[in-house]
Amino acid sequence: MPYQLQINGRPHEVPDETVDPSMPLLWVLRDVLQLTGTKFGCGIAACGACTVRVDGRAVRSCVTPLASVAGRAIQTIEGLGTPQAPHPLQSAWIAHQVPQCGYCQSGMLMAAAALLESTPEPTDAQIDAAITNLCRCGTYPRVREAIRTAAVQMRPARPQRQPLKVKSA
Repeated sequence: MPYQLQINGRPHEVPDETVDPSMPLLWVLRDVLQLTGTKFGCGIAACGACTVRVDGRAVRSCVTPLASVAGRAIQTIEGLGTPQAPHPLQSAWIAHQVPQCGYCQSGMLMAAAALLESTPEPTDAQIDAAITNLCRCGTYPRVREAIRTAAVQMRPARPQRQPLKVKSA
């Protein structure tokens, strides 16, 4: 029976005869489904280059078995935004010139998206705790600024208060 995956809002079938159920999600995404935005870094869940979102949570796909994500909502960098309609994080990443070499960026963005979904107004300490991805270029201060900028852009508009009308006697 094929594995039913929901990736970036679309159904995907992975025939069980082509992959072992213990195959890491990373390799299913890259090699089987040709979604190559998710990167391989270390293979031991230490660097975060392979981070995707599963049911909204940041997950290191290099150590996540295919069988554990069947039927769950998976989001990769390909599903975060588009060139025509970038996600606020992607726009903030560009505005703050976060990418240098760019290798870690897809995983970093996915971790940041998971953070902002669970914590819409994160403190610096919350950002530092959630973004454990490694960046050899050392752009962490820019990452923090970009996350703060995106958080502001993603806040729902608050309704304007109407002035009180005072009846005169």
